[in-house]
Amino acid sequence: MDMDQILTVERLDITGEVCPMTFVRTRLALDRLASGALLQVHLRGEEPLRNVCANAVALGHSLLATRTLDDGSTVVDIRRR
Repeated sequence: MDMDQILTVERLDITGEVCPMTFVRTRLALDRLASGALLQVHLRGEEPLRNVCANAVALGHSLLATRTLDDGSTVVDIRRR
């Protein structure tokens, strides 16, 4: 990536959603982004974390990082393919 290129970052809060809607909302958000853009997904629970990560990778996107916040929720950084 060119250092002069501006990175698009989209944030999605799905902490109130349950599976399978967690990945449905994530996929819709990823589909709206340009190739190379970053989606930060804020979610809650082990099942949504597993499903969002596994499905994003299965669709060819890259997982860059996951971090657990003090409230027990997780933020997942996904780069769109």
